Amino acid sequence: MTRDRLEHVLRASAAITTDKSFVVVGSQSVLLPYPNAPTELLLSNEVDLYPALHPERSDLIEGAIGQLSMFHDTFGYYAARLESRLRALDAASGPIETWVAWARRRHEEARA
Repeated sequence: MTRDRLEHVLRASAAITTDKSFVVVGSQSVLLPYPNAPTELLLSNEVDLYPALHPERSDLIEGAIGQLSMFHDTFGYYAARLESRLRALDAASGPIETWVAWARRRHEEARA
């Protein structure tokens, strides 16, 4: 994914949720401080994000421009939902509840 595509997903997410601030996590977050990141870091076609002040609106993003949506079919990339992805992990992969709590803390920090 390129910086342009990330910005496209952010604009679409803003239009869907009416939010202006998003938390981007995962591999594509590197594009925010490093728009010309090495090719090896640009392989993913998904963006994990949620509205900083209204994480519950991430369902709107997932439904409208998530995996297998018309947006995904049209552009070849999509927005993904962080908490549901964390909860879908095998419990043996790590402390899932700790990771979910971390994501929620980041949300609270963004609101402060």
